[in-house]
Amino acid sequence: MGARKRLAAEARKEKNRNVSMARLVDNNTSPRKTRLMADLIRGKNVEHALNVLKYSKKESSEKIRKLLLSAIANWQAKNETARVEDSNLYIKDIHVDGGTMLKRLRTAPQGRGYRIRKRSNHITLILDSKTEITNQSIEE
Repeated sequence: MGARKRLAAEARKEKNRNVSMARLVDNNTSPRKTRLMADLIRGKNVEHALNVLKYSKKESSEKIRKLLLSAIANWQAKNETARVEDSNLYIKDIHVDGGTMLKRLRTAPQGRGYRIRKRSNHITLILDSKTEITNQSIEE
């Protein structure tokens, strides 16, 4: 690897040190139902989001909660010396994309068949630390 590529890779790695990501692929709920829960926690503090997801009755809330815990564990693996409580983590981005569709046929009157589409989705959750944002704004 050349020096320029190595420097660019190191700069990219340092920039993403406080950012962690987790993905859930082929979640078997419809994207529309999952987006309702994702909209509730977008931009919120991690502790607040965990409480919202814990006490929600929606099916997708438990899956998003596990995904959030996984993202927190990924952040801890990157930042072994820092504590989660002191780092002021928040949900920088969460988006729900449509996944594969299982297509089934249901019998209908007069010899027809209605198509049933069983939808799935992909959830991407990105965590960031607010402490770095405040330090950068103070330096500028």
